[in-house]
Amino acid sequence: MLLIRSALFNVCFMVLTALFSLLIILFRPFGFSASWVWAKMWSHTVFLLLRLLCGIRIVIEGREHMPDHACVVVAKHQSAAETVAMPILVPPYTWILKRELFNIPFFGWALALMGTIGIRRGSPREAIRQVITDGTAMLAQQRWVVIFPEGTRAAVGTTGNYQPGGIILAQKAKSGILPMAHNAGALWPKRGFIKTPGIITFRFLPYIPAEQVVAMKRNELLERLKTDIEAATRALGG
Repeated sequence: MLLIRSALFNVCFMVLTALFSLLIILFRPFGFSASWVWAKMWSHTVFLLLRLLCGIRIVIEGREHMPDHACVVVAKHQSAAETVAMPILVPPYTWILKRELFNIPFFGWALALMGTIGIRRGSPREAIRQVITDGTAMLAQQRWVVIFPEGTRAAVGTTGNYQPGGIILAQKAKSGILPMAHNAGALWPKRGFIKTPGIITFRFLPYIPAEQVVAMKRNELLERLKTDIEAATRALGG
């Protein structure tokens, strides 16, 4: 039965993603806000379907740590779930991700039109320059910036190679950092077909103010983020 429910969800998920991506594209000429409405609705619809078909619901913790202004969100990456959830977790934002995702029909096109920062992994220096330039511009417009420092999804119980891109951006733009942990991979695994019933908890950790971000050494801050995010992730079962 779980196999059938997961299969039905996966089919519906692909259809809904294509449909809402098309709506985002069609409404983009009317402004970012017009498209953002559909992005949030996509997120809500997918998680409603996930609860009804697969018995998975979400809990959001640590909202009290969220600042009242745009910042850099540094998040654990285990699953597709945190990607889908982001529009209902964070105010209007832009992602930093690999440029190849723009090639995905509808979904990738929608990402590109929404101002997503797509970097070329083969050129680290160019990628960092782009992150700083485009990310600073977005933060100045009060658009939050979301980055997965591991770059790719890490299996449950494992730690990817944390990269300093988000920290470099935050220090250059004099922005604060909001860390986020979760256990999504335990229920919606990396490349996993079966979705296991349970609760996905998204937990925001204490906000690091801009003054502290700028004052800390890059490696020291990266190690702190890695330690805190990984510890919280393990505590949640991720």
